[in-house]
Amino acid sequence: MNDWVGELQRLRREGTAAVLVTVASIKGSAPREPGAKMIVTAGDADGTIGGGHLEHQAIAIARDLLARGANGALRRFPLGASLGQCCGGLVNLLFDPVSTTAEWVDTVSTFRRDGTPCVLVTAAHGATHAGKLVVTSDCAIGTLGAGLDMQATEIARELLANGESVRLMQIGAPDAPALFLFEPQRAADFSIVLFGAGHVGRALVHVLAGMPCRVTWVDSRDDQFPRDLPANVTVACADAPTSEVDAAAPGSYFLVMTHSHALDQELAEAILARSDFAYFGLIGSVSKRRAFEKRMKNRGVPPARFRHMTCPIGVPGISGKEPAAIAIAVAAEVLQARERRAAADAAPAQARRA
Repeated sequence: MNDWVGELQRLRREGTAAVLVTVASIKGSAPREPGAKMIVTAGDADGTIGGGHLEHQAIAIARDLLARGANGALRRFPLGASLGQCCGGLVNLLFDPVSTTAEWVDTVSTFRRDGTPCVLVTAAHGATHAGKLVVTSDCAIGTLGAGLDMQATEIARELLANGESVRLMQIGAPDAPALFLFEPQRAADFSIVLFGAGHVGRALVHVLAGMPCRVTWVDSRDDQFPRDLPANVTVACADAPTSEVDAAAPGSYFLVMTHSHALDQELAEAILARSDFAYFGLIGSVSKRRAFEKRMKNRGVPPARFRHMTCPIGVPGISGKEPAAIAIAVAAEVLQARERRAAADAAPAQARRA
């Protein structure tokens, strides 16, 4: 789930106790990645840790913990016949009860809101103190107890410096080690700037609502935006939409699908003038692309830049013209671009570990 911290804050305000279920680690094939989360209350469950019987059993365990007021626990689940699954892997799930007075939730929320990377460290198994520690590059808030804070802080800062992800690690005295879950929390670097609030734009926002991305949705027509927006979408009603191109962060993913070909071309020129975007997709046909390239070349845009413009957009093999079909094809292509970029970014860290 994208905004698990915000959901926990909402439940705290309502006085509702919950269990935060996190995929702590996996081995082999598994339905979700480490760090995937689900929030379970007595009457509801939000998010997913993989679905199927695994999730059904996890919800039952979480509600039993709530009913008994029990402490958290790390549980091991082989993904075999006993769970009605054939993945063949193994999943470790951390069941972490979150009381209505859990101050660490607000601490993590503040750092996320301010764009400050941090690491949430949670006791998983064998610890004598069920504490939490939130670590940034220059401070540590909370405690794990038993003199573990300094060791955990050092590890957390190393994870931040190396750009690494969720780790289940053993720390503590050699004769009494314990397991702790280290979860780096960074500002989402998957930023999409979507120009156009027409039928396809609205369908695309609906698809992207469940993705771990931030969407800036740009149009000059305020009445085109729906009243209810997904939590990861920010509206920018701009008389000069090209200003949002200049304001976008490096590494942004641009999608242009406005109601005006003239505006599409203006935006294309502004985007191609940058050299730091991750992806630029322009809705339209091959004929539209050729016409745009000809006009932009006449306006001084170097032809070498055109290879950085994807048009038509969408993964091949989907011929449907319905807005929903186009949106799915476009979202799939953006996710492919994201995967390629993530692989390239991960290569240096993998080389350092080798």
